[in-house]
Amino acid sequence: MNERRKFLKNTVLTGGALSVTGFSAFHIKPAAPKLEETILGHGDFRYRVEKGWGDLDPKKHPVKNCHEMVMDKMGRLLMLTDHPQNNVIIYDTSGKLLDSWTLSFPGAHGLSIHDEGDAQYLYITDPGLGRVVKCSLDGKILLELEHPAKLGAYDETSAYRPTETAIGPNGDIYVADGYGSQFILQYDAKGQFIRKFGGDSFLQPNKFKQAHGVALDYRDSANPTLLCTARIKNSFKRFTLDGAYIEEYYLPGAFVSRPVVDGENIYSGVCFGMTEGNYNMQLNKGFVTILDEENRVVSNPGGTEPQYENGKLTLMLQEQPVFRHCHDVCLDRDKNLYVCQWNADGVYPYKLHRV
Repeated sequence: MNERRKFLKNTVLTGGALSVTGFSAFHIKPAAPKLEETILGHGDFRYRVEKGWGDLDPKKHPVKNCHEMVMDKMGRLLMLTDHPQNNVIIYDTSGKLLDSWTLSFPGAHGLSIHDEGDAQYLYITDPGLGRVVKCSLDGKILLELEHPAKLGAYDETSAYRPTETAIGPNGDIYVADGYGSQFILQYDAKGQFIRKFGGDSFLQPNKFKQAHGVALDYRDSANPTLLCTARIKNSFKRFTLDGAYIEEYYLPGAFVSRPVVDGENIYSGVCFGMTEGNYNMQLNKGFVTILDEENRVVSNPGGTEPQYENGKLTLMLQEQPVFRHCHDVCLDRDKNLYVCQWNADGVYPYKLHRV
């Protein structure tokens, strides 16, 4: 037996470990993620960025805007893009592509996931088409909500451009008409219209300017409520499940996306920002903001450290130009963040590793 055959005979390859008789064992490890040196965030919520985490071949899996992301029970990350070739791209937490599919929506925007017994379902909105659909995790449409004008909720001239959904504890579907008439519309689980609340007003506290997002807040388990985005008002507004206004959390300088409730905290992508002395909405000034159980901002990854003076939050600004327009934040089981961006030259999601 020649030396090469002896070597192969005495070599065992198991589980990525190379064991050779007479030699030390080697372990072939996957490449370490390429993390930025700069640490983002404040206090207990600090992160290092992996910009290349979600990168794919843009010819096979192109994206225009990475709008939103959710995690399913299997730990898969489902990301929504408005490229009709692949509306949904599915990753594992290492950034590996697992699957993709499409509804051929040219403006897919809002993505929510909801448990029904042992199954999970997705709710997807397309503002341009005025469509809200419920589908399986592999993209089979199971329910589509009718246009509110057909149900008597709007008149024929009312704009309807739905941006987001949230599902109540009894299965009721809440739709944020964030690019349309600024209402939150409530349907039952079968799609029958119940009520609408909110509407368009800059001054009235129970109304919106760009009702961009809606989410269920279960932190008070005995009394779940709705958190709704008023992006142009730099705020989240809280309502009861039947639409009664409760309170507002003002976030000066932050044109926020939808609230993402995880554990005791609220996370949100800041899509637009301000600069000192110019308080108009400005492009390429995004960051992430994180609120605690008392709804106080505790960290701004990519932004300035939150400060309170006499109990009031001061102006928050982008500090590090890591992000352009943060449209959504998703968390994994280790509390790492995945940030989806709008209008960012087709970049795939960034991963923020918690430190």
